[in-house]
Amino acid sequence: MTAAESARQDPAGAPGYRPIADHGLIGDLHTAALVDTGGTIVWYCCPRFDAPSVFGSILDSGRGGSFELSTATPARTKQFYFPDTNVLITRFSAADGVGEVQDFMPIVGDTRDGARHRLIRRVRCVRGSLPFRARVAPRFDYGRQPHVLTMHQGRALFESPSLSLTLSSSATLEVDGQDVCAEFKLNEGECAVFALDRHGEDVAPRSCPIEEAEEEFASTVAYWRRWLASSHYRGRWREMVHRSALTLKLLTYAPTGGIVAAVTTSLPEQIGGERNWDYRYVWIRDSAFCVYALLRLGFTEEAEAFMGFLSRHVSRDGDGASGPLQIMYGIDGRTDLPESELPHLEGYQGSAPVRVGNAAVDQLQLDIYGALLDSVYLYDKWHRPISSALWDDVHILVDWVCDNWDQPDEGVWETRGGRKDFVYSRLMCWVAIERAMRMAAHRGLPADTPRWQLARDAIYRQIMRRGWSEELRAFVQHFDDDVLDASVLMMPMAKFVSPTDPKWLSTLDALGANLVSDSLVYRYDPAASPDGLRGEDGTFSICSFWYVEGLTRAGRLDEARLAFEKMLTYANHLGLYAEEIGQTGEQLGNFPQAFTHLALISAAFNLDHALG
Repeated sequence: MTAAESARQDPAGAPGYRPIADHGLIGDLHTAALVDTGGTIVWYCCPRFDAPSVFGSILDSGRGGSFELSTATPARTKQFYFPDTNVLITRFSAADGVGEVQDFMPIVGDTRDGARHRLIRRVRCVRGSLPFRARVAPRFDYGRQPHVLTMHQGRALFESPSLSLTLSSSATLEVDGQDVCAEFKLNEGECAVFALDRHGEDVAPRSCPIEEAEEEFASTVAYWRRWLASSHYRGRWREMVHRSALTLKLLTYAPTGGIVAAVTTSLPEQIGGERNWDYRYVWIRDSAFCVYALLRLGFTEEAEAFMGFLSRHVSRDGDGASGPLQIMYGIDGRTDLPESELPHLEGYQGSAPVRVGNAAVDQLQLDIYGALLDSVYLYDKWHRPISSALWDDVHILVDWVCDNWDQPDEGVWETRGGRKDFVYSRLMCWVAIERAMRMAAHRGLPADTPRWQLARDAIYRQIMRRGWSEELRAFVQHFDDDVLDASVLMMPMAKFVSPTDPKWLSTLDALGANLVSDSLVYRYDPAASPDGLRGEDGTFSICSFWYVEGLTRAGRLDEARLAFEKMLTYANHLGLYAEEIGQTGEQLGNFPQAFTHLALISAAFNLDHALG
């Protein structure tokens, strides 16, 4: 077995697929790529996060396409980020030397060069001498579009009906059918460069000499370090918090300020199951929570950009199916995200279907209004007073919530088993109104305060009356039933209930006894509350970090710190998390996931504060 073949053998026994955790992320604030620990790019969409994949072997090792770059001899590999940046380095230690691949995407703004979306792979031999090899095998449009390959002045031009890419290299490129290969040897101190650029009518093909790649490397490192320098966090878990912040920044689409939930689609929540979704869109809830996390650390530019995104997409007449806002949008703000399946792709480790688009866009999820208005409130409190135009939008949102809070919806977990009266949805409607009232009182802004207060207090009384189970001695998932749900962990964080209220402490104990498994927290029990989908759920990492905050606020600091430290052990080798953790500690779901990283930041910040 060759080194490349060995690298592509999953330890779990699935040929062609590494564990989800065995990947690193690079990006340019327009799109991103996943690089596995063997040096292969297995996921890359160009020119945007939500564009069809060019390399998609993580969803089909045979048909998806990939960009392999590794030693030609057996080697041990290690992967890390260049300190305080999103420049990824994969190191190869072989019998005759040590080499590394530096992967990064330059951040060049809205210039013409920015339209290239250049992906640079710089190969270096740092000790001894090593043979390397590369294979570039694009499969455009999720492997559905053919392409024409031509060589011109040493460059390879891949041209499909929808996208054209140029590959240049300091190594000699050779054509192998639809693909391009290279084999070369480097001695200590020597370097080779591969650069993949988009080209078209607006951008002409061009090469990337070694000297230019060095300049691009230096400027990319400088960009990320300059951005991270704005962080105010100096606590105990600085490295993990800053990696989470850098990851959230990579999930930002710079042209609009939208923040995607993840850069991937259809990585399964259960291997072989159907819980596979496209997360390359802007969820209002996820983005609002991201704004909270980044503001906490001192990053304000992203909050301003998202406020702009919000202002452009509030429907003033509020006549949409979900009110003035949809639950999610395309990264460019589009509202139509039709869901379809790609049956020609087998899915990660055979986990079909592979989906693009997301049918949940048409769901009613009332909690988004609370998440959003809480972030607006914190923006107004921590950064700068909101504009009169944004206050007008807030007024529209709160008036709609006052008229529409008392109805069933699909809830925060986007269940497909029918609408219910979810406690979390009511809780966040309460938050929406309460935060708007705070802003109005603090700033002297015009508001229909008597009406808002009536609605706010009615929600509070309804949750206390119908959201509490005397049998379980706990707040529950939905009204008039006895099903637990980890989303109620938000109650003290949202300041709906005191963290030491007897009802809350009893709820915390019930969640710990029924939904917590050695610090890992399940969202709910699908057997007790069917969600319309087959298969099992892993533990949900955002809930695990919420549990840490619940323990922290309840004063159970030893338990909180131990639970937090345990959660850190489930991160991958780079400090990245997917959406869920499986039975044996494996990462599951789309990767990396904004929800998990923003919750880590919040938990670390508040636990640090409590520990002193």
